[in-house]
Amino acid sequence: MGPLAEKLDELYTYGDYLKWHDDERWELINGVAYNMSPAPSRRHQQITTELTRQFATYLLDKPCQVYPAPFDVRLPEADENISDITTVVQPDISIICDPDKLDDAGCIGAPDLIVEVLSPSTSRKDHKEKFFCYEHAGVKEYWLADPLANTVTVFKRGADNRYGRPDVYGGEETVVVGIFPDLEIDLVLVFR
Repeated sequence: MGPLAEKLDELYTYGDYLKWHDDERWELINGVAYNMSPAPSRRHQQITTELTRQFATYLLDKPCQVYPAPFDVRLPEADENISDITTVVQPDISIICDPDKLDDAGCIGAPDLIVEVLSPSTSRKDHKEKFFCYEHAGVKEYWLADPLANTVTVFKRGADNRYGRPDVYGGEETVVVGIFPDLEIDLVLVFR
């Protein structure tokens, strides 16, 4: 993701979002619009592709599905009308295990696992705004992959519905996926 551009002059909804030009990528977090242009770096895409490959290989013939960006995840506050939703994100990777959350436009509700690959221009948003957004929405696992440090930080929701202390994995370790305890992600391949 490129330089972060916020349109601070007003708050937006998914209804507004649908009217914007297709040649621009945006996210909404609590009604604030964030421009996601220009495209991510090659390194960012390599990491996203390898993580997606490992997840997709494991999920073959299983009910859960993996979706790389761009893929709209709409996070309603309650039973609001779809067009009134004020949070629409495009995580780098989303894993959804409930097929009822999927429609032709993407996902409505919290994915089971989200991965964001950090970029210098979006790191603050991924660590702060998206962290609280995903925790509040009920995302079970939130991963932050750092291409500069070759690390993955994993947050898991606890019994109190909050993310606990994260586990941090280095570039030569494997990550046991909390929602799939028999899956280990090989970080040697992710960060090669």
